[in-house]
Amino acid sequence: MNYSTLTTRLPELPTIVSKNANTPLRLAHFLSQCAHESADFTAVRENLNYSAKGLRAVFGKYFPNDEIANDYARKPEKIGNKVYASRMGNGNEQSGDGFKYRGAGYIQLTGKDNFKLFSDFIGEDCVANPDLVATKYPLTSALFFFDKNKLWDICDKGAGDDVVTSLTKRINGGTNGLPQRLEEFKKYYKLLS
Repeated sequence: MNYSTLTTRLPELPTIVSKNANTPLRLAHFLSQCAHESADFTAVRENLNYSAKGLRAVFGKYFPNDEIANDYARKPEKIGNKVYASRMGNGNEQSGDGFKYRGAGYIQLTGKDNFKLFSDFIGEDCVANPDLVATKYPLTSALFFFDKNKLWDICDKGAGDDVVTSLTKRINGGTNGLPQRLEEFKKYYKLLS
């Protein structure tokens, strides 16, 4: 893949090379994290279609036993409403906010508060129409996330595995998919350097 191929696949790319995504190092970190979070830029909405075993593994805090997990298994809307209830500006489980404001865009922007902040940033109401994040602004929402969370400072620390690990922890809350993220970073950094 070369830069031309990349810009064809990601038409928003030229506009995100802003005052912050302005070096090959920053752009490589940004694109590699987006690529991992979005299954190589193919998933623009969080897939919550988990089995009971998957729920216990990924969201064990919310599904502490098989009985609860079995009740929610393979019910994405019900899962989203439970795991994202009463946090990030979302209402309770019955409000439906958890599923409505589940991860969207290439970095999986999540929660009503983040959708509101992104709406203010972009000048379009993504709270009333959350699908805009996935359909119109998948890359721009990821740029917003990096800006809002001051992730560029981490990117500037270099191209080492420790930097990718640190960035992954800030984005994902852990090291989920770290080997793939490291691979993606090396690929994009080579492409852009």
